[in-house]
Amino acid sequence: MIGAGPGGLVVARWLLSQGFESTIFEQGSMLGGQWSGVDGNSGVWPSMHTNSSRTLTAFSDLEHETDLVYPSNREILDYLHRYAEAFGLTARIRLGTRADLVTRDATGWLVRHGGTDERFDRIVVACGRFHAPAIPAVPGLDAFAGSAAAVSTYRYRGPEPYRGKRVLVAGCAISALEIASELAALGAARVVVTQRRQRYVLPKFVAGVPSDYRFYTRYGGLASEVLPPDEMEAQLKRAVLEAAGSPEQYGAPTPDPSLFAAGVTLNQDYLPLVAEGRITVRPWMKSIAGAAVTFADGHAEEFDAIVLGTGFEIRMPFLSADIRAILNLDAVHLDADRYTFHPDLPGLAFMGIWDQSGGYFVPLELQARWIAYTWGGTIAPPDERDQRLAIDAYRSRRGMSQKTQMNLAAMTFARAAGVEPHLENWPQLRRALLFGPLAPSCFRLEGPDALPDAPARFAREAATFGAITSNELTEREQSLWSLLPSPVA
Repeated sequence: MIGAGPGGLVVARWLLSQGFESTIFEQGSMLGGQWSGVDGNSGVWPSMHTNSSRTLTAFSDLEHETDLVYPSNREILDYLHRYAEAFGLTARIRLGTRADLVTRDATGWLVRHGGTDERFDRIVVACGRFHAPAIPAVPGLDAFAGSAAAVSTYRYRGPEPYRGKRVLVAGCAISALEIASELAALGAARVVVTQRRQRYVLPKFVAGVPSDYRFYTRYGGLASEVLPPDEMEAQLKRAVLEAAGSPEQYGAPTPDPSLFAAGVTLNQDYLPLVAEGRITVRPWMKSIAGAAVTFADGHAEEFDAIVLGTGFEIRMPFLSADIRAILNLDAVHLDADRYTFHPDLPGLAFMGIWDQSGGYFVPLELQARWIAYTWGGTIAPPDERDQRLAIDAYRSRRGMSQKTQMNLAAMTFARAAGVEPHLENWPQLRRALLFGPLAPSCFRLEGPDALPDAPARFAREAATFGAITSNELTEREQSLWSLLPSPVA
């Protein structure tokens, strides 16, 4: 494994269960990946909390010790340390070991590190998707002369350097809005957000229930597969507007009428701060001269600092040129069957290399189980023809948005691993399985490694926060369910 973040740890755990001996290379000084908080290897800042609920920021066989709904980054790091200890992974991690080159020869795979080539039968790349900030091409940005400089959100480490400063935050995704909100609340003199487009903004709680309980459901995944796109969009937009209203109601710009075109960001405080005038919203940057930024509407203003929350690129410089060519790898795309395997690269797999809305822990575990079950012979390997068709379909979407919703990723990997629960087998859990959270326990109901206590655990987790307290569908849920083909697997 290359990387000891959540992806590397969970795939190592499941490979061990299939009889593989795992070695984990980690270039940093501790395990945890992004959650380590180590400057240079992590984009997590000290005050950051999760944007996914505790239930969905966990693996299926280890519960959190905290009762917080949205744990702190330190609590997630502690959880990953406990996970590594619980499954015998800690001793398998080589800290401070960077993979300089991954290549192959006629007999297997080679990893070069520290001038030494080491041979392995199989390799999983779990280096993370969010370590190489994408810096926008804005004339003059590289010569910005503000006293507190221009940095990416990946380098942000808290509000202290920005107290009393005029700060421009670029972007409208989670990190940009989280940081803008923190700066506005903790001492920046002025906070302006510049964005290419206004997204819809969903709060972390809706009626006392975490948003990921309501918006990343199995019903949503099934509906996206069978309903016309305009019907699916209408359902999602209605739910978002009912939960949060539209940004222009708070004084932000009006988003595109299409929810899919505009996008959605999860944030609790941003829109109220806009409504209070503590955050100002401007269109995208046109140019920068010294400390002055000119926006697309002609307005110009001086800033002391710019914080760039403008996304990330895929960057895996350790892959050999021939591997990169087979994968057709660039800053955005990697050709692989369901982000995992390529038929021309047997023995190589990827973990977590997709751009997603929603928490990663649940789909990461399911992807790890797919890899482990495939290599261990628990399930049949993917059909080569199907793999090539999947890659061709992915290539046809190049240039389009590649962001994936958490529930779609989870269902994709659950099906591949043979662990998607069937509704007809769980009539007592019908409502929870359709409209409840995609908690990790629901993927231990059946298939390989099913757990006897999974039904009770899933029922308990679905009822947390009062989300699913009975098996009776509400009138609205019944109407939504009736739109799906019958029977629903």
